[in-house]
Amino acid sequence: MTTPVYLEVGTKKVFACSLDWPGWCRADRTAEAALQSLAAYAERYRPVAVEAGAHFPKSAGADFDIVQRLGGDATTDFGAPHIPAGADASSLTKAQAERLASLVQATWTVFDRVVEASPAELRTGPRGGGRDRDKMVAHVVDAETAYFAKVGVKDGRDAFLDALGAARQPQPELKNTSWPWRYTARRVAWHVLDHAWEMEDRRA
Repeated sequence: MTTPVYLEVGTKKVFACSLDWPGWCRADRTAEAALQSLAAYAERYRPVAVEAGAHFPKSAGADFDIVQRLGGDATTDFGAPHIPAGADASSLTKAQAERLASLVQATWTVFDRVVEASPAELRTGPRGGGRDRDKMVAHVVDAETAYFAKVGVKDGRDAFLDALGAARQPQPELKNTSWPWRYTARRVAWHVLDHAWEMEDRRA
């Protein structure tokens, strides 16, 4: 069984992202390296699927099907996946929307567990920097305010999950939104897990 992924190719970084598993995205300098990193993180992603009650195949990281290559932008090179995939424009069924909401909620649960197990002070990052635990938590929450606004949600995580779980596309009630639901779920989940994994790697 192959795992469908897409590549977002910037001038400095390339993201490899799973289409079906929000948050399972990794970046590196080349497409090959990004795919290798994505494969290496399959088992780190598994707890999210388990928490959501979703079946995550043992072969998920073994064979990727690259369904699309997208040109990245400055945000890609800065270090965040920023270009929605073509598949993100497709409509969501009730089951698909509820599954996305469950997986996003699971990333928050996994993140909270990592926070609880981490010291307040973390080792410095590879370039000598990086936020400590509490500042990282605040950063994740602050970023989500901006992310939720992209789909017209202003009242926090519970409201976002409710909206995502009932999501359909196109979004006629959200005429000014710039992010489709699938991409929004992926971006939110990626940001949470990226910092959860960073925190794990930097435990003192």
